[in-house]
Amino acid sequence: MDKIRLGIIGFGGMGQAHAKNLLAGKVARCELVAACDAVEANLQKFPQLRGFATPEELFAAKCCDAVLIATPHFAHTSLGIASLEAGLHVLVEKPISVHRADAERLIAAHKNKKQVFAAMFNQRTDPYYQAIRTLIQSGELGQVRRVQWTITNWFRTHAYYGMGGWRATWKGEGGGVLLNQCPHNLDLFQWMFGMPQRVTGFCTFGRYHDIEVEDDVTAYFEYADGTTATFITSTGEAPGTNRLEIAAEGGRIVYEDDKITFTKNTVPMSEFSKTSPEAFGRPATINVPVSAPDHGGQHIAILQNFTDAILDGAALLSPAEEGIHSVELANSILLSAWTGKAVELPLDGAVYEAALNQKIATSKPKAKPAVQAVADLSKSVV
Repeated sequence: MDKIRLGIIGFGGMGQAHAKNLLAGKVARCELVAACDAVEANLQKFPQLRGFATPEELFAAKCCDAVLIATPHFAHTSLGIASLEAGLHVLVEKPISVHRADAERLIAAHKNKKQVFAAMFNQRTDPYYQAIRTLIQSGELGQVRRVQWTITNWFRTHAYYGMGGWRATWKGEGGGVLLNQCPHNLDLFQWMFGMPQRVTGFCTFGRYHDIEVEDDVTAYFEYADGTTATFITSTGEAPGTNRLEIAAEGGRIVYEDDKITFTKNTVPMSEFSKTSPEAFGRPATINVPVSAPDHGGQHIAILQNFTDAILDGAALLSPAEEGIHSVELANSILLSAWTGKAVELPLDGAVYEAALNQKIATSKPKAKPAVQAVADLSKSVV
């Protein structure tokens, strides 16, 4: 092949946003040829594409080499499995599944390794986070001792949560800010720092909005090497904050407002503490410039990498198999909040699935506003 033919399954706000980029030619050697959605009006917005009401019809048409799945969360697992079984290359929006057990089922379906299977973790293309990860992995920062990440600039209004009856319900989305807004942040967290050994979560459900899922979260992570971390997020705070602070043997990194500040210790802090004769001394520091040109290619870069992996065998920036980690972190935070106990990792997927199913059994979809026409198989922009 000299190009791939792509279809989008789930043609709501997110699917249409991807379609605009593809049709504008922003992804080389990737031709968008089809869209699948239960709502005919969504398909009619792009008459140049072949439209299908069901995924089965799209698969039967044999018009695509690959699909991008942009449906609500629960369908990611079933449609991902069906697409892989149909022999297609698959790119799935985040999160790859709602819970760990489903993520394991989806990953297990990827039996033919010639099929490219990726996840839309577009924040991995951001040079700021790439620079921080490099400082950690290169050893220049030294052993990380403490991490604090506050991401409360995910502000959402009551109108946002009223956009669809499935939104912000256990049955419709399987969670709130952790499953909708924060999969990117949780993915970046484990991508930079690895997975913790123990998770304690504190969640408030419907603190700021008339919803049944979490919209305010504080989590505490404990690592096997003694590193600790806090992760704080909310959709109810304005103006909100996005600040990442890392304390390590080699110094401190602060990332906020598109600026990375690396204050480097000339002597590792523990070494200085053990060897200095000064009771109130502290290591001398230097400021190390760390810059990034912009926020990278984001969604377009992931689509390009997906295309290049299919056509050229390029290494994936965000393999779908790695998507289980952000799902596990979100699940662990919620399970801890529900039980009032710390959760040891790896998470028992069956235990969490049973607990979530109890929530789903009493979940109540919100009434849709009369002016709203969102399909249950169409995903709005998060």
